[in-house]
Amino acid sequence: MDSDGWEVLKQAGELERRGEAFALATVVWRQGPSSSQRGARAIITAEGEVHGWIGGACAEPTVIREAQQVIASGAARLLLLGSPDQFGAAIPEGMTVVPISCQSEGALEVYIEPVVPAPHLVVVGRSPMAQTLAGLARALHWRTDLVAGEDFTAGAAGPGSMVVVATQGHGDEEAVEEAVAARPAYLGLVGSRRRGAAVLGYLADRGLPADELGRVHVPAGLDLGHITHQEIAVAILAELVQLRASGALAGTPGAAPAGHAAAPGPAGTANAANAPARQAGQAEPAEAADPVCGMTVAATTASRPLAHDGVTYYFCSASCRRKFELDPAAYATRETRC
Repeated sequence: MDSDGWEVLKQAGELERRGEAFALATVVWRQGPSSSQRGARAIITAEGEVHGWIGGACAEPTVIREAQQVIASGAARLLLLGSPDQFGAAIPEGMTVVPISCQSEGALEVYIEPVVPAPHLVVVGRSPMAQTLAGLARALHWRTDLVAGEDFTAGAAGPGSMVVVATQGHGDEEAVEEAVAARPAYLGLVGSRRRGAAVLGYLADRGLPADELGRVHVPAGLDLGHITHQEIAVAILAELVQLRASGALAGTPGAAPAGHAAAPGPAGTANAANAPARQAGQAEPAEAADPVCGMTVAATTASRPLAHDGVTYYFCSASCRRKFELDPAAYATRETRC
C-alpha cells in the first residue's frame, strides 16, 4: 500500500475515534484508460466530503452519492461504473451498475462499505449498578463513559449519545437537567416512578420544556419486576439494544433506520432518478440525468445548466453540453435512464 493509502486509513481511524460515521470506497477493478488505480481508497463522509482519490470527474460524484446512501442504510454496496454496453449481460448478481459516459471510456468496480462508530453511552453515577451497566456496555464494545454526578455536564454527551442517570437520589435533578440540555438520543433515569415524577415536576417548575422532559425514560430499562441492582443494569442495556434495533434511536451510530430505505435496483440497473431535467417553475431536484450520456449529476450550477424550451438540463461535462447545443432535438425528448 502506498503512502496515500495509509494516510486514508489514518484518517479513517481518527473519524472512528471521534464517533463519526463514514464510508470507505475501494477500487477493486479498473478498465483503462481510467484515472484511478486498483486498490485506490477514499473516505466519504455523510456530508459528502472526500478524503483520498477514487476517480475523476465522471466517477467521483457517483461514488459520493452512492456512499451517502451506504452510510444511511448501513449496507455495503459493490458498484460497476461505466457504459452498459461495455459489460453486456455478464453482470454478477448483487452488483449495482451505474451508467456513466466518460470521454476516456474507462470503467471502475468500486466496493463501498459503511464504517459506523460504536454507540456512545454515558452512565452518570457511582453506584454498583452504574458500574455494572458500564461494564456490560463495554463488553459490547460500546464507547462508554462512567461519570460521577457532580462531574457530569451537558458537554459529556451529544445528539447521538445515550445517557443513563443513575445518581439515585444524589443530585438527580441537576444531572437530568444537564442531560436534557445535551438532547441525547436516549435519556433514562434510574429510580421509581414516584421519584421520577418528583424530579420531572421540579424541572418543569424550573421552566424546562415539557416536550424535552417527556422524552425522559422513567424508570430506565425494561420492566422486569422486582430485580437486583445487577439485573437492573441488564434491563437497561436490554432496553437500549431493543430501541436501537427497532429504529427508535436512529440518531445513534449503527442503529436501524426508523423507516425502510429504498432498496437498490436489481443487478444491471441503476437506482438514480429518471427525470432528466427540471420544468421551469418547479422546485430544483437534487439530481438530474445528463440528456446526452445518461449520467446522473448534481442539479447545481456546477453541472453546466442549460435552458431549452422551458426545461433546464444538466451535464456531466462540457463535451456533453456542447453536443446538446449543436443538436438539442436529438436529446431534448430522449428518455434517459440512469
